[in-house]
Amino acid sequence: MSMGAYDDEEHERRERKNSEVDADFDDERTNYHGSIEYDSGESTEELLDQFEQIKSE
Repeated sequence: MSMGAYDDEEHERRERKNSEVDADFDDERTNYHGSIEYDSGESTEELLDQFEQIKSE
């Protein structure tokens, strides 16, 4: 069979695989606890300086 030739059996195998629904997964949500900090109000120049400092570390 040449490259790109149509394979009917492969097509049917993929169709069967894609039509199955996996309902065995855990449907519970994970709760995450922590904190988030937002830096705001800094100028572009300050942010670029901070970025360069982080890169050099």
